Parts: sequence; structure tokens; C-alpha cells
Amino acid sequence: MLRRRARRGQGVVQAVDDPLDAAQERRVRAVLALGGVPQADLPDGVQQVRLRLLERAAGGREAPRDVSAWAAVVASNLAMDWHRAKRRQERLGERLAALRQPAHASDEESSVLSLAVARGLDGLPDAQRQVLVLRFYADLSVRGIAEELGIPEGTVKSRLHSAVRALRTRLHEDEVV
Repeated sequence: MLRRRARRGQGVVQAVDDPLDAAQERRVRAVLALGGVPQADLPDGVQQVRLRLLERAAGGREAPRDVSAWAAVVASNLAMDWHRAKRRQERLGERLAALRQPAHASDEESSVLSLAVARGLDGLPDAQRQVLVLRFYADLSVRGIAEELGIPEGTVKSRLHSAVRALRTRLHEDEVV
């Protein structure tokens, strides 16, 4: 027994057969739930099974002999995909957290270094500070800096070299590094 749903398409109401009956939908929900998919995500999982069944029919392939068994297998695969995606998101979160917190320096050391660098930058001539900020904070290449400022690449390299040397000297004098 197929349920029929009305769908609007260009002003015309068409009848569309629901590929899953109520019993099959309950089975899909059960397989997803037993597979560890949260309750809130079950309706999306059921829709994914419907979509795959409709795509199969639209692709010219015949319907599976046992739609209920086929839907259960698809639901099981969706549950595994859900867990893989969750693990991927967790790993991404861990990697992003690791990027935010350098492993070699404590928060206090980082703060002291940041303040010392900021003071060192303030002590540089404007031209040197400008190329240093564009290179290391804006992550522009030497060529990109030269194009932005309208100066030769050699000038950018020279200013960078002088700025890094002056900043390094200042940090050593302040006994920060």
C-alpha cells in the first residue's frame, strides 16, 4: 500500500507515490536509532532513504525486490556515515583547538612575548613596521607586498631584513628570547 502525497509543480498538482509505507518507515527509523543516530536526526535519515529509492527509480533501475530489506541496508549505511561524519568533525575540532594553543609556550609566556613584539614593532620606523606586518600578519608574499606598496621587491626584502634584525635585537635586549 503506497501513500500518496500532493506536490505542486508549475501550478499543477501532481500525485507522487511515497516509496516507503508506514511499516518500512518504522523499520528505517529503528535501524537508524539502533545504529546510534540521535532522535533529532531520524527524520533526515528517513528522507535520505526515500531520496535514494527515488533516485534509483529515476535512474531507470528497477525497484528492489524487497524494499523493506533494501531500505534497512541503506539506513544501516547512513548510520555508519553519520558516525564517520561525527568523528571527522571531532578530529577537525581537535586540530583547530591545537592550532589555537601552541604546545611549547604557556599562556603567560605567550602574553609576555606578544607584548614584547608589539613594543618592538612600535619602535620600528613606519616603512619597516609596514612590511613586517604585511609579511607576517597579513601573510603576503614579497611580491604581493611590493605590488601593494608600489615599491621594488628588493626594497621589500631590504626593509624586511632590517626590521627582523631590529626586532630580534630589541627582544634580546628585553631578555624575552
